[in-house]
Amino acid sequence: MEIAQIATIAGKEFWDRIRNRWVLAVALVFTAFALVIAYFGAAQQGSVGFRSIDLTIASLVSLVIYLIPLIALVLGFDAIVGERERGSLDLLLSMPITRLELLLGKYLGLAAALTFSTVAGFGLVAIMLSPRLDLNALYHYFGFMLSSVLLGCAFLSLAVMLSVFAADRTRASGLAIATWFFFVLVFDLLLLGALVVTGGQWGGDALPYLLLANPADVFRILNIFSLDDVRTLYGLATVFPSSLADPWLLGLVMLAWIVLPLGIASWRFRK
Repeated sequence: MEIAQIATIAGKEFWDRIRNRWVLAVALVFTAFALVIAYFGAAQQGSVGFRSIDLTIASLVSLVIYLIPLIALVLGFDAIVGERERGSLDLLLSMPITRLELLLGKYLGLAAALTFSTVAGFGLVAIMLSPRLDLNALYHYFGFMLSSVLLGCAFLSLAVMLSVFAADRTRASGLAIATWFFFVLVFDLLLLGALVVTGGQWGGDALPYLLLANPADVFRILNIFSLDDVRTLYGLATVFPSSLADPWLLGLVMLAWIVLPLGIASWRFRK
C-alpha cells in the first residue's frame, strides 16, 4: 500500500470540495446555528444571550445529532458508485493504484473536508465566545468539537460502505437516507418501545450496551455525561452506568464505528 497514492486521491477529493464551495457552505451553516443556539437558546425561558457552556453544548448536541450524520451521508453516498456510473472507476483502476488505496484516498479526502468545515464552523464560535469562557469551559467545548468530527467520520464511513454495496446512485441515496432515519430517529424509539411494552422487564440491564450500537447515542453520551447539571436533566445518571461513560472508552467505540464499516467496504470492493 503506497501512502503517496492515497494522499494524491485524498488531496483531489479535498480540493474538489474546496473549489465547489461545499466546505464554506457547511462551515457557515455550523457557525450560524451555533451562534443562534448560544445566544437565543434560552429565549423560551424569557432571556436572551449567552448563559453557560453546559446548556450551549447540550443544545448543540441535539442539533449535531440531526445535522452532521445527514451531511456525512450525503457527502459520501456516491464516493464509489458515482465513479462507477460515470465510467471513471475503470480508468482510475487502470492506473498504478490498488482498490484499497482508492477507497482510503476517497474516504480520507472526504473526511478532511468534513473535518475542516466542522472545526471551522464551531471553532469560529469558540473564538467569539472565548472572552466569556474559562479554561474548563473551553476544554468541554473543544471536546464537543472533537466528538462532532468523530461522529461525522463514523457516518461518512457508513456512507462509503453503502456506496460500495449499492448498484447505482439512486439506490445508494435511498440507503443513505434510510440509514439516517434508522440511527437518528428509529433506533432509540425501538429501544424505548421495547422497554414500555415489556414494562422494563426486557432490555433494562442491557440498555446501556445497546446504546453503544448507535454512533449517535455514543456521541450524545460522550458529551452529556461529562456535564453534571445536564446529565441530571437528561436522566443519564440513572440509565447509563459511570463505568461505561469513560471518555476514552466511548472514543474507542466511535473509532470502531469508523474502522469497521471501512473494513467491510474494503472487503467488498476487492471482490
